[in-house]
Amino acid sequence: MRLIILGPPGAGKGTQAARIAERLGIPAISTGDIFRANIKDQTPLGVKVHEIITSGGYVSDEITNEIVEDRLTWDDAAHGFLLDGYPRTAGQVDALDAMLSRHGHALDAVLELEVDEDAIVERLLKRAETEGRADDTEDVIRERQAIYRKETAPLAEHYEVAGLLVKVDGMGAVDDVTDRVIAALPQHA
Repeated sequence: MRLIILGPPGAGKGTQAARIAERLGIPAISTGDIFRANIKDQTPLGVKVHEIITSGGYVSDEITNEIVEDRLTWDDAAHGFLLDGYPRTAGQVDALDAMLSRHGHALDAVLELEVDEDAIVERLLKRAETEGRADDTEDVIRERQAIYRKETAPLAEHYEVAGLLVKVDGMGAVDDVTDRVIAALPQHA
């Protein structure tokens, strides 16, 4: 299966992506993880991305598309993948469609974890306290949630019109959410 997972910060996308990918025998591919690994290893891409991020900029669609296309050529992604953190813009949606089309593939589904914003804010505030994240205040967390809604709504609408969007209740125990996601997938397999 070729999947995307969407959900606001704190919805548990990373946790669910890893669990779903393991159950389906496909890699969970996180652009954030790819960027962090390249920065840590000081690859040419990592140096470029680090400079962009430390100057307060955003990594361009061009660079992001390039790293995703490269990652999708790895052997472990030959029969499917779950993308977490990509696409984030309409341009990235178009680029992903073109990448897949060039290889004779298409997306099977786009998962959207639906969560209660107040519960997520509470969860993130507890995490900030536990992990000593002083900059994760309620105002900052709510602003990130608002930005996510604004930026992701058009993507979710695009995939809904395309008949690919699968909305799943993202609240509750981790195992329960994973089970709901898996149960929602067979109709798209």
